Amino acid sequence: MAALLTMTLMASARADDWQAHEVRQLGEKAGGVRPLAKLQIVTERWNRVAAVPYIVYMPEKDRLLMLVSCDYPHHAEVLFSDDRGATWSDPKPAITGQDGMPLPALGTSLCHLGNGSVLFYAGPRWFSRDYGQTWSESVAVEPTPDGKPWAIWDPPLVERDAKTGKLVRLIETGYEQSGHTDSQAFLRSSTDGGATWSPAARIAQWKGANEVALLRAANGHLVAACRTIIPVRLQSESLDHFEGLGISISTDDGRTWSDVRKLFDWGRHHPSLVLLPSGDIVMTYVVRKGYVDSPDGFPQFGIEAVVSRDHGQTWDLDHRYLLHTWVGNRKGSNQNLPGPQAWWASSQATSTVLLPDGNLVTAFGTGYRSQPNAQGMSSPRDVGLVQWRLNKKPVGNRSQIRDAAPDSDLRNWLDPRTGEPVMPAK
Repeated sequence: MAALLTMTLMASARADDWQAHEVRQLGEKAGGVRPLAKLQIVTERWNRVAAVPYIVYMPEKDRLLMLVSCDYPHHAEVLFSDDRGATWSDPKPAITGQDGMPLPALGTSLCHLGNGSVLFYAGPRWFSRDYGQTWSESVAVEPTPDGKPWAIWDPPLVERDAKTGKLVRLIETGYEQSGHTDSQAFLRSSTDGGATWSPAARIAQWKGANEVALLRAANGHLVAACRTIIPVRLQSESLDHFEGLGISISTDDGRTWSDVRKLFDWGRHHPSLVLLPSGDIVMTYVVRKGYVDSPDGFPQFGIEAVVSRDHGQTWDLDHRYLLHTWVGNRKGSNQNLPGPQAWWASSQATSTVLLPDGNLVTAFGTGYRSQPNAQGMSSPRDVGLVQWRLNKKPVGNRSQIRDAAPDSDLRNWLDPRTGEPVMPAK
C-alpha cells in the first residue's frame, strides 16, 4: 500500500515548478536587501478557484500536506509534496458525501498532531489517521459560551512533552463576530487530541479581535497574533480588508493576557507564526490595504514577514520582508459593492512552516488572475508558495516605523516598489 501511494504521488507530481525569486528586506539603503528565494503558483494550471491555503510539515514522512478550499461553494481539497514543495500531487476532495460528491464547507485550521494524525475544521472537526490520505472521523464543534457558532480560522497550538515528544495538549482559539465592527475571541484546550475540549474562556483583552494565531515562545510565554476589527475612524468602510493586526501576550500559561498592541491599524492580517531554533519568531501576514497604487493606478497587494527577537514583545517593522508583491488587474471600487471589484486580486491567508534544512515555506492565497465567472464571482483564484530564509547580513538599526504610532501613515503605508513608507498620492 505504501509503495502504491508513493507511485501515485510520483505519477501525479509535475516537474519542479520553483522559479527564481527575490525577497526584499527593508533596510536603511535604498532598495533594501534582496535575499534569493523561490516562488511558484501551485494552482496555476488548475484554472479554478483555490483559496485559503494551510500547510503543515510531517517529519515522519518528510512530507508537506496542503489544504485548500476549491470552487463555489467552497469545499476542502488536499495535496501532498514529498520533495519539500518542488512538486505536488493532484488535489483531491478531503471529505465527500454518500454520493461521492465533495461536501461544501470552507476548510480551515489544518494541524499536524503527529504519528499520522492530522485535523482540520469544515463545519465539524475532521481527522485523518493516515497523513491526510483519508478523513473518516468527525467531531462536532461546541459553540461559544454565548451559544453562537464557534468560528475557527487558525490551527490549534500543539503542545508536546519535551522528553518524549508525546502530544500533551492542544490550545485553540475561536471567535464570534458581528459584521466587521464587533468581535470577541475565546480560548479553550484539549488533552485528548481534539476529541473533547475544556470550557471556553472569554478573553477580555480580545474584545475586538477575531482570528487569533498562537505560539509558545522560547521563554515559555504564549504569543497571540490577533486580527483586529476595522478602526472606529474607518468604520464607514464595509470591506474586511480594513481590519488590522496586533499582538497579545500571556506570561502565565493563558490565564491572563496583555491588551492587544497594534502593529498595523488596518490593511494587514491573516497571520501565521513560526518559532525558529534561535528563539526568534517569524510572523507572515497578508497586505490587502496599505500599499500605494501602481504608477498606472492599479491597487497593489502582497505577503510580508516580520521578526521578533524578544519573544514577541517587539517586532522589527523597519526591516520586514516583502515575500511577494503583485499589481492588481482591475481598477475602481475597492468596496464590497457591485462594480469593478478591484479587491478581487488581493491576498488572502498565509501559512508558514519551517523545514529541517532551515528554509521557510510560506503558502498564500492570491486573486491576481481573477475575473468574474458566469455567476459574477471571482475566478480563478490561486495558491502560491515562497521558499525563503531570514537574511543574516546587517541591515541597520532604524526604528522609525516601529516607533511610530500604530495608526500613523508612517506605520501603515508603503510603496512596495521602493520599500519606502510613503503616503499615496492625493
